[in-house]
Amino acid sequence: MTKKLLALEAAIRDVIEEDIATELHQYCQKFHGGFTFTLPWPPTMNTYWRTFSGRMIISAKGRAYREAVIEQIKRQGGAYGYKGKLVVEIEAYRPDKRRRDLDNLLKAALDGCTHAGVWEDDSNIVDLRIYWADTIGGMIKVHVREL
Repeated sequence: MTKKLLALEAAIRDVIEEDIATELHQYCQKFHGGFTFTLPWPPTMNTYWRTFSGRMIISAKGRAYREAVIEQIKRQGGAYGYKGKLVVEIEAYRPDKRRRDLDNLLKAALDGCTHAGVWEDDSNIVDLRIYWADTIGGMIKVHVREL
């Protein structure tokens, strides 16, 4: 096949997947009250921020994580731009058995979701729950629903 034909095939597949993802989102909202997606393991707060010229900025590792979140959201149904009050539940699957602080996972994950367009702003979250999963997996599962 030519490169143009391969590109056309990929574009058509993306459109079909996007339509299916939109339908899935609408179904989940109607019958299950939300949207659930999986994200990669976020960087810790110690590696998320860096000081540059006397001010705090998001590190290269933090920016890379944001891009990874945007890509995962696209693959799992796209951005929904929730605007109302939100309930967010996060199930964290440790990458290994080391001890970790659960609260260090929130900032990178929530900011990534904001930049991916899952919600308009993370200040819309009025109820937030995070807990450890029983198994190891190196990922987080996020469930979002509107109040």
